[in-house]
Amino acid sequence: MRYTGLIDFLTRSRALLAKGPVAVIVIEDRVEVESTLRHHLNAGFRAVVALAPEGIELPEDLADSIHAVTYGVHGPGALTSAINTLIDAAPGTWFYYCYNAEYLFHPFCETRNIRELITFQTEERRDAILSYVVDLYAEDLRRFPDAVSTADACLDRSGYYALGRNDPANQNHPKERQLNFFGGLRWRFEEHIPLAKRKIDRIALFKAKPGLLLREDYTLNDEEYNTYACPWHNNITTAIVSFRTAKALRTNPGSRDLVPTFRWYNSERFDWTSTQLMNLGLMEPGQWF
Repeated sequence: MRYTGLIDFLTRSRALLAKGPVAVIVIEDRVEVESTLRHHLNAGFRAVVALAPEGIELPEDLADSIHAVTYGVHGPGALTSAINTLIDAAPGTWFYYCYNAEYLFHPFCETRNIRELITFQTEERRDAILSYVVDLYAEDLRRFPDAVSTADACLDRSGYYALGRNDPANQNHPKERQLNFFGGLRWRFEEHIPLAKRKIDRIALFKAKPGLLLREDYTLNDEEYNTYACPWHNNITTAIVSFRTAKALRTNPGSRDLVPTFRWYNSERFDWTSTQLMNLGLMEPGQWF
């Protein structure tokens, strides 16, 4: 179904938000749009909303499955504005957001869908799930000059680290159970990445409630939502494997000629399984066995 904007979507289809969980996919360009939409449909979301600018057409055979909303995705604060509008419209609903050429994985996703994950997290009395954005890149940039190939994808098997997240209210003590995570291409090619864009953690799965706001750094204004674990044990985390950084480095004129390859001694072919991501420590099953 197509909508002329978010207001049109909420006017005509607000009721579908109550079913949840809802995936919101921001379509920035034409790269891997179809694979992104199909991946999240297959993940078990009850509704998939695609925010796309005019001129980007979605696959015809997905017309009955995707809620396509015309939206200016390249404006300042476009993603946060859209997500916060949806939060306000549907308190109590679980939302997920990402961009095209990004793919959500959770532990055991081959046999357990996203609704089962959220049921488990709710039983844990947790209203959000931390995601790590894991960079993907094509192994052969001569064949794939934009660094995007789902069949030729690699990731970094090491080089990830975390730093304490400072608390502006108490400079001598970091925020409890919160860390800033780094690694991947944003670490290896940090000279091309603005400082504010280098961290790879994202609160991408969360339960909406009145007054909740998504911020530009992919955290929320309720600090408990931004924690990686509850006080008594580790919690489940997810991974969003993403070509977005590689694509940007290869299409930006300032970095394109300085990146002849992304491959290094810690590169590994991505096999598109949750097992590989868990074995590399890039997501945590918590108590979910």
